[in-house]
Amino acid sequence: MSKGRILVADDEKVITGSLKKILGDSGYDIMACETGEEVAQQLGVFNPDLLLLDIYLGDSHGIQMLKQLRSDGWEVPIIMMTGFADVTLAVQAMKEGAADFVLKPFDLTHLLVLIEKNLKQLQLQAKVKVLQEEVEYQRRRSGIIGSSSEMRKVLDVAERLAQGESTTVLLEGESGTGKELVARFIHDRSARKDQSFITLNCAAIPKDLAESEFFGYEKGAFTGATERMKEGKFELANNGTILLDEIGELSLDMQVKLLRVLEGKKFYRLGGGREISVEVRVVAATNRNLAKEVEAGRFREDLFYRLNVASIHIPPLRERKDDVDTLAQAFLQEFAKRFSKPAPMISPEVLQFLRGLPWRGNVRELRNAIERVMLLRDVQALTIDHFAFLGSGQHRGQIRTLGFDQRMVLQIPPDGVAMNEVLKDLFLKTFEITKGNQVQAAKILGVTRSKLRYKMEQLGIQPEQRMYRVKV
Repeated sequence: MSKGRILVADDEKVITGSLKKILGDSGYDIMACETGEEVAQQLGVFNPDLLLLDIYLGDSHGIQMLKQLRSDGWEVPIIMMTGFADVTLAVQAMKEGAADFVLKPFDLTHLLVLIEKNLKQLQLQAKVKVLQEEVEYQRRRSGIIGSSSEMRKVLDVAERLAQGESTTVLLEGESGTGKELVARFIHDRSARKDQSFITLNCAAIPKDLAESEFFGYEKGAFTGATERMKEGKFELANNGTILLDEIGELSLDMQVKLLRVLEGKKFYRLGGGREISVEVRVVAATNRNLAKEVEAGRFREDLFYRLNVASIHIPPLRERKDDVDTLAQAFLQEFAKRFSKPAPMISPEVLQFLRGLPWRGNVRELRNAIERVMLLRDVQALTIDHFAFLGSGQHRGQIRTLGFDQRMVLQIPPDGVAMNEVLKDLFLKTFEITKGNQVQAAKILGVTRSKLRYKMEQLGIQPEQRMYRVKV
C-alpha cells in the first residue's frame, strides 16, 4: 500500500532520478517533472499529496509557481529544494506558504523525516476537516453534537416522541450527559416550537420557595411578597414546554402538588383564589434511578408513572466514546472563537488518550477540560501533556507529565486575586520544579521559550531572583 503520492519537480535529471528511486523504495508513488509546464499538466492527473519543488525549474521560478499554486487553491504541503546560496529565497518561500525547504545536496534521512511529518500533518488536517463537517452537520440537525450509534438512537426516539404534542417525557442519565439539550431538541421538533421553553431546576430551589417558583404568588402571600403578583414557571410555559430538571430532588410535599397539576392542568398561585388553567408539555429529567427511589420511599409511585409515559436513557460519555472526537473538536472551535485565538490541531494520539478517560462528569467535564486548555495554552498542536491535569488514580500513568505528579489545585482567597499574580506564582513554582531550567519550564507550561521570556519580563520575573537557580 502506497504511503502517499509525491510530485518531484527539478530540472536536473540526476536529482529527479535519484529521488524517484529512493522515495519509491520507501513506499511512495513518485511523479517526476523537469519543467513548470510539466508540473501544470501533471498536477490534476497525478493529484499529489506533497510537492518537492526546486527554487529554479528551467525557465520557471519556483516561488512564482508556489504563489500560483496557493492562489489556485492547492493546499498540499510544498517543500522547496534549494542550494546553499538560495537560503534567503527559501525563507521567502516559507512566507509564501511553503511547508519547509531542504538544502542540496540532500540529507536523505532528514528529507524522509520531513516528508513523513508533512504527510502526517496533512492526514491530521483532513481528519480535522471531516470532524468539523460532522460537528456542523450535527449542529444544523439538532444542536446536539454526537455521531455515535448510541446518540443517533437517542435522537431518533426523541424526534418520534416530539410528534406527540402533549406526551410527557422522562429523560434519565448521569449529570453532564446533555439532558437539557435533548429536552430542547424535543421542544424544537414539536408543534410547540414557537412557544416558550422554560427550565426549572428542582435541586436549586429552597424548599420553602418551591411552590411559588412552580405556581407563582399573589402580593402579600408570604413575608417578603411585597411586590406585585409573580407568575410561576408553569404559567410562563403555557402552550410551550417546561423542563423539570433534577425532578428526583423534589420534596414529597411538592411531588403531591405537582401530581395534581399534571393530572388536571390547573393550579392556584400561592395566596391566590383564582384557579389558573395551563396547557403545558412536561419533560422531566433526573440523574437518579426513580424506580429505586420509589422503592426507597423517596419518590411517589403515582407521580413516577405519570412522568414515565415515555422515557429516554441518555448514555454516559464513557459508553459512547465515538463522540469524544467530534465533541473535542467542537469545543476547540467554540473556545477558539470565544478567546479570539486559532484552534490548535489535536492529534490522533491525544484523541485516543481522551477516549480512554472515564469522564465521570461526562460531556460537561470534557467541555471544561477543553476550555481550560484553550485558556491557558497558546500552541499550534495539543499534546497529551496539555491534559496532565486530568490524570489521577489509575490514569496518571498514561500521562507523560514533565515534573507534575499531582493534580493542580488553585486556592482563590475570598477577596479575589489578580490574574498576573496567579501567573507569576505559576511560573515561579514551575522554575522550582525545573531548578531554573527555562527550556524545561517552557515545555511544562506549553509555551515557546521566547514566549516564556516575554511573559517573565511582563510579570517582572528576573533571572537572578533567588527563588530558583538559573540553569539555561
